[in-house]
Amino acid sequence: MQTISPVALTLAFIIILVSIVRPEQGSEATCHNYQYKEGYACCMMQDGTHSHIYDPDFDSDRAEVVNRALEAGVEKVLLANVDTSTIEPMIQCHRQYPDFTAMAMGLHPTSVKEDWQTELRNIEDALRSGNKYLSIGEIGLDLYWDKTFAQEQEKALEQQLDWAISLDLPVILHIRKAHAETFKVLNKFKGKTIRGVFHCFGGGIEEAKKAVDMGFLLGIGGVVTYKNSNLGEVIEPIGINHILLETDAPYLSPVPNRGKRNEPSNLIYVRDRLSSIFQINSQKVDEITTKNARDLFAFY
Repeated sequence: MQTISPVALTLAFIIILVSIVRPEQGSEATCHNYQYKEGYACCMMQDGTHSHIYDPDFDSDRAEVVNRALEAGVEKVLLANVDTSTIEPMIQCHRQYPDFTAMAMGLHPTSVKEDWQTELRNIEDALRSGNKYLSIGEIGLDLYWDKTFAQEQEKALEQQLDWAISLDLPVILHIRKAHAETFKVLNKFKGKTIRGVFHCFGGGIEEAKKAVDMGFLLGIGGVVTYKNSNLGEVIEPIGINHILLETDAPYLSPVPNRGKRNEPSNLIYVRDRLSSIFQINSQKVDEITTKNARDLFAFY
């Protein structure tokens, strides 16, 4: 069995962040539409940074999933919220595995509907309830399937960016078919400190450069292992220093487990693919991406 070095496996956005419809191979419909009925968990590797192990998909074997992750060297996962319905399951998962998990709080863009203002109030109440949250997320813009609530998504994103600034927390950004719109919103906050990760990054080289220039990291998961994905070509010139490792479990399982339920232990396959892309050994990938995650989310 492949393992990740203890140094690196203290973190992983990620994040960061899942899809109602299981994505087709090579489809941009990769990580998102986090509806709780389908599952959402944010995983951090070596510290994995994006996974959803509080999802019902893990109810029957969550303990085994955690044990496999620890055996693979994944020491911490970041759980990201979706909406009001996922708050309690996420908190309960964290209470069950307090040393293995950390939490992020936010309203996912696909959960922005007619009642979005009520949802935001509930999210803010949870954020200020006394529980420790390391990030605002998962938040962002998702225009892949439906643009009905595009304006409301932007308003919700702006509000949550304000929270991040006031609380000095990083953000986990879910962006799907909405990079231009997201950059437009972020530009409204020029001069203010906003940091975070573009979860499950699916843009091109120009979007990648722009995100990094704005101080963001790129969350990379199972998609980078797919045969017809060009993600490796996009991130290679960006450099490993701007990358976070993610699983987005239970979705986007990497090769060789594509099509199966994803879980944090699969992070080793993403790590090994990045080793090939950046032409450095796996231990170095672990060390750098773990440091990136620790610096961003202040896990320790």
